Amino acid sequence: MSYIESLRVFVRVVDLGSITSGGRDLRLTPAVASKRIKELEKHLGVRLFNRTTRSLSPTEVGKLFYDEAKAVLETVDIAESKVANFSHAPRGTIRVTAPLGAGRRVIAPLVPKFVEKYPDTRLQMRLSDRKVDILADGLDVSFFIGTPSDSNLKLRKISDCERVLCASPEYLAQNGTPQTPDDLMKDTANCLLLRYPRSPEYFWVLQTAKGARKLEVAGKYDADDGDVLTAWALDGRGIVNKPRFEVAGHLRDGTLVEVLPETPPAPTIFGCLYPHKKLQDPKVRLFVNFVIENSKPLLGVAPIFPKQAQS
Repeated sequence: MSYIESLRVFVRVVDLGSITSGGRDLRLTPAVASKRIKELEKHLGVRLFNRTTRSLSPTEVGKLFYDEAKAVLETVDIAESKVANFSHAPRGTIRVTAPLGAGRRVIAPLVPKFVEKYPDTRLQMRLSDRKVDILADGLDVSFFIGTPSDSNLKLRKISDCERVLCASPEYLAQNGTPQTPDDLMKDTANCLLLRYPRSPEYFWVLQTAKGARKLEVAGKYDADDGDVLTAWALDGRGIVNKPRFEVAGHLRDGTLVEVLPETPPAPTIFGCLYPHKKLQDPKVRLFVNFVIENSKPLLGVAPIFPKQAQS
């Protein structure tokens, strides 16, 4: 097993570009990860990396070995998955990514319950509102809110996801409550935008009597973290476009107020993507099914900062 684990370290170091990052991804210290690489180089009798004080890159033979090592690891993973089907005891690490809001409110609460049910599994979560490359990052499952375009992955829909425009009462009192979609385009409207490199959400799509309407809204603030946008909205900084379940608590307690309810944002879906080969892995299949079966009560609850009960 030590040789296989060394291969895993080597592949992740190439994928992530540094021994520190590759080791951290596998929960190894940089010293242990470096030792694994040196042992592998000694065993093979070749240098796998070009090292400088500032960079690390695979040698030509390292690039060749990477392709073959990755194929070996995939074969081992498939073989172990098939055996796990017979043992009825899924084991191993599941690498999961999700948007910040859905990850914190929906996926994270379910992870301990899943591991309690299947104690031989481990979950590694990576939360980000940025688009991730499942294959390049070595992930097993990617949860999403939206409409992904990657047709090379298997898609499972979990539920419809209603969206809502909302702002704080203070913001609306100071700037006026929009009465039509056109009001969002005025200089007095400050729209809070989720933006990051290659972000698809530079506009909002509202449902109107004449069909979907695309609005190129603008504002003084944007961020690559959806919860930051919600915090700004609560602070009276602008109007935010959010999945309803993420702000349901704030709408209930009045700290946020729905805007333009008759022309709401177009709904989307909450679902997950995973490589087709992962269909053979029982732990991945079981985790996806577990989330689908247990996430419904969480979709529509969970404010960011739940109000404490009054004594």
